[in-house]
Amino acid sequence: MKKIIVGLLSLTLIGGISTAAVIAAETKPAAEAETPHYPLKEPREQHWTFSGPFGYYDKAQLQRGLKVYTEVCSACHSMKLVAYRTLEDLGYTEAQVKAFAANYEVQDGPNPQGEMFTRKALPSDHFNSPFPNDEAAAASNNGAVPPDMSLLAKAREIERGFPQFIFDIFTQYQEGGPDYIYSLLTGYEEPPAGFTVPQNSHYNPYFDAAATFAMPKPLSDGQVTYDDGAPQTVDQYARDVSAFLMWTSEPHLEDRKHLGFMVMVFLLIFSILIYLTKRSVYAKAGAH
Repeated sequence: MKKIIVGLLSLTLIGGISTAAVIAAETKPAAEAETPHYPLKEPREQHWTFSGPFGYYDKAQLQRGLKVYTEVCSACHSMKLVAYRTLEDLGYTEAQVKAFAANYEVQDGPNPQGEMFTRKALPSDHFNSPFPNDEAAAASNNGAVPPDMSLLAKAREIERGFPQFIFDIFTQYQEGGPDYIYSLLTGYEEPPAGFTVPQNSHYNPYFDAAATFAMPKPLSDGQVTYDDGAPQTVDQYARDVSAFLMWTSEPHLEDRKHLGFMVMVFLLIFSILIYLTKRSVYAKAGAH
């Protein structure tokens, strides 16, 4: 609607437009107004330890997030790009990672007889997929293939409109993905009056493609047992698994921020040296 009004005003200023063009333009917004913009509600911005130029990952939180993924999310969602060995970055020992991987089986082969076989997973293997193929995944989930979670925190980042994205440049806001995942997991609610939810769908105004989607509410209070005394609530589960998925999407975030800080310090010192050199050179030139 705003674009149409601006366009009409611009054409009028340039030299006027025909009545027919005005009528055609005025009939267009009615159809556009009926098409809602998704998500219906913007993701709720959260505080994350990894936000800002000095952000870091809370390893205890990431371990809890791994637990939520393993006990809840992995029943439907794969994480094909993440190797078990990378869990050492969360504070686990090599022996613990090896024991964790051994809980799963992977297909390997062929053997000398030309046959495929299954074996216990090794740290070098990647996280198991709960389904053998996309067709099986769709058949088990009302026709919808659950997305792979390896890069989900980067793939589901919601665009923020003007002027917010301008401010984000200066605040270095890059947590749109975790904010979206957290909001989605905690955003299930009753649909508004008069809204019809399709069969096998669930209303969630934070979903970025429609008002409903196939995934039922996955989390409930007390569903996952924490060993470190953290609250066993939907809010905490959603927060922990969102942070974990941010780590799977960008495991080297801390290194990147440390390197960026060092580069900025170097550039600052280098700029000062150049300025002092310039003053010295021009001072000598002026003396002659």
